[in-house]
Amino acid sequence: MAHFAELDENNIVLQVIVVADEHEADGENWCNSFAGGTWKQTSYNTYGNRHSGEKSPLRKNYAGIGFQYDASLDGFISPKPYPSWLLDEEVCQWESPVLMPTDGEEYRWNEATLSWDEVGA
Repeated sequence: MAHFAELDENNIVLQVIVVADEHEADGENWCNSFAGGTWKQTSYNTYGNRHSGEKSPLRKNYAGIGFQYDASLDGFISPKPYPSWLLDEEVCQWESPVLMPTDGEEYRWNEATLSWDEVGA
């Protein structure tokens, strides 16, 4: 089974559908003729430009409703979580401007101070 994301006029994902294997090779055209609109294939097993199996990653990330498709990067990008975060274009993932501590504690991003606050501290 293949997954395809429908895009609006601003390349925002409206929905993701599953298409039968016999339509996978020509899936984008099949979706256009069946449902109209603009469609891009996405892989359920792709995240951060890595595929969980042996296949090559497809479009950096599995598309979700509200994600944006960037044609120049050929990737799906989740909504930006905070104004200060920066996009890593190689993997189409948002990164905080400060690395989260790796001391085993739980942290939450604080946009006002641009820092990580320990949860429960």
